[in-house]
Amino acid sequence: MTPQKQKNDVELPALGFTGTLRWLWTQLTSMRTALLLLLLLAVAAVPGSIFPQRRAGEAVVDQWIEDNPTVGPILDALQFFDVYNSVWFSAIYLLLFISLVGCVFPRGVKHYQQMRAEPPRTPRRLSRLPEYGKLVLEDSGPDPHTAVDEAATILRKRGYRVAVRDEDQPAKGHTAASVGAERGYLREIGNIVFHFSLIGVLIFMAYGSLMKYNGQKIIVEGEGFTNNLVAYDSFTPGSAFTEERLTPFSLQLDEFHVEYDRESESHYGQPLDYGATIQVQEPGEDPYETELRVNDPLTVDGVRVFLVGNGYAPHITVRDGNGDIALDGTMIAQVQDALNTSLAVIKAPDARPDQLGFVGFFLPTAVEDEDGVAYSADPDALNPELGLNSYFGDLGLDDGTPHNVYVLDTEGLTELNSRNNENGGITLGLGETYELPDGKGSITFDGLSRYVGLDLHYDPGKWGVGFFATLSLFALTLSLFVRRRRVWVRATDVDGNTVVEYGLLARGESFGLRDENIRLRQRFDAAWPVIPPQDPTPAE
Repeated sequence: MTPQKQKNDVELPALGFTGTLRWLWTQLTSMRTALLLLLLLAVAAVPGSIFPQRRAGEAVVDQWIEDNPTVGPILDALQFFDVYNSVWFSAIYLLLFISLVGCVFPRGVKHYQQMRAEPPRTPRRLSRLPEYGKLVLEDSGPDPHTAVDEAATILRKRGYRVAVRDEDQPAKGHTAASVGAERGYLREIGNIVFHFSLIGVLIFMAYGSLMKYNGQKIIVEGEGFTNNLVAYDSFTPGSAFTEERLTPFSLQLDEFHVEYDRESESHYGQPLDYGATIQVQEPGEDPYETELRVNDPLTVDGVRVFLVGNGYAPHITVRDGNGDIALDGTMIAQVQDALNTSLAVIKAPDARPDQLGFVGFFLPTAVEDEDGVAYSADPDALNPELGLNSYFGDLGLDDGTPHNVYVLDTEGLTELNSRNNENGGITLGLGETYELPDGKGSITFDGLSRYVGLDLHYDPGKWGVGFFATLSLFALTLSLFVRRRRVWVRATDVDGNTVVEYGLLARGESFGLRDENIRLRQRFDAAWPVIPPQDPTPAE
């Protein structure tokens, strides 16, 4: 005999394909899932700050993989060096966007329907509400319908949306009317707008990530820069960037000026103010002159230009062993300290019969200590001097391998000059020439200019991100400080007197409900002739 099923055994119906999809959609569009995806997105962004990213420099990533041959290829296969364009980061981002849209839009529609609906019907027993009050009006007071109309007016002035109605089942033999009122709809509107704003932030962040670019450029006084791809020293494009999006404007550095502290003993020599005078040429416009300063960027056709650095650029002429000019131009000296002591690297790959290289320091104000070691005593160019070591051989620039222009790889080169060999180091003052040993050529310190480092940013999505971020803060303020309140007022004719009852109910947190009761009671007392409550007769 087959045993009977237990009473608590319930056979659940199969969801089926459509039911499964509906269940998955319900789970995805829940607020809990949206918060979980937001947290997951933050966690997924962590590798982007730990590991070098290809968007910032391909060479740095290749070097990291080369230095970590075991872990590097695995992380590369998992797209840890291209986090923000990876499949898994994009999937989380897309799921978060879908979750927010699926969560917010139905809430918005439902709230719109609630706003169009009348306030709830008046409860039969207002005395059961958290806040309750009762007034008995004098004979000269208004009748119940008039009292309800006046109560509705008072509530409207308090910001309530009201609905006046007759009682469905008034007390037997009595006339009754009531008004239902509700306010605080801005609270839910603020909540919905806040989440819509998050969607807007996500959209414009994604758009900006696709279309933006930023690059760096060093410009020497008297030289210029045209906004095209080959003119940048370094360039980081967005995922969907194309070269056609570069606006063809140009900049020219006329002068860099700096003011140093010459009065304070504790801060002597520190820069007080500096800026760059720049000529700007926009397409179809007349050129104009402007001043570029730190924390005061220039905007050219949507591109923000920031002044991020400055230094000295010595003008160098190098002649090779054949007496020909192998190099004639300015050399960017990288600033190393507050006194503008700068690293100098000079490469002359066109020198013959041997290529020439120089590395050392540029000192704006050169002085010697008691041991004969030169150092810079001031950041201003009061006594400029170059101290260099020289090398000859193959600089490695002819095989097509990219090299850092600010680094001279001396491995495989033959040393000509240094403090450690018999030829000694090279010391050049402004306008001086040094003849290299063994007839290898000469180097001349011809002149000195200043340079500036510019950082150029273009992000078409930042304005949208800023707008929706501001809107989200405003909406969040509404949702936090606006309170949902419901009020009902019933007026009844009892033995020729109008009796007014009212009750208040909070939607959500209840703090402040008592204060609202007191304010309403004050307005009712001021509007109607109220019979004061009788004190009970004391017992004899």
